[in-house]
Amino acid sequence: MVPEAETRGVLDELQRLRARVPLLAGALAASTDGLVLAHDTPGIEAEGVAALTAAALGVSIRMTEATGRGGFRELLVRGESGYIATYAAGSSAVLTLLAEDRINVGRLHLEGRRSGARIGELVDTALERAERTPPMPRTAPPRGTPSRTLPQRPT
Repeated sequence: MVPEAETRGVLDELQRLRARVPLLAGALAASTDGLVLAHDTPGIEAEGVAALTAAALGVSIRMTEATGRGGFRELLVRGESGYIATYAAGSSAVLTLLAEDRINVGRLHLEGRRSGARIGELVDTALERAERTPPMPRTAPPRGTPSRTLPQRPT
């Protein structure tokens, strides 16, 4: 799991991206298995989009492997009312952008790739740090130490 400090950094990046690209309707960062890391998606259910992104990512990875095109980098879907673009964000996250139909697709790719790289650095660094830091052992408090739980009422 990504620590809250890095999650805040990811959200800050999403908000800066939306400020730079006016026709961007939403931005979501998720783990490759579909868990939301951070989102700025007004009016959109982030958890559902993250799950669908993971499904599309799975198909995209298989497609790039089957055609010998190397590792996944990005996916662009165009609907009648706009675009959904998904970019690799490091080794364990993806960035999904929702854009209006009038957006400059070249600018969308430029900004999406940059933000994906920044988000990937934040997430990968946080995960590497978490792997290097051993968990604190959980020990029982010494006898005679006051308990931090509330007393229970007899039933």
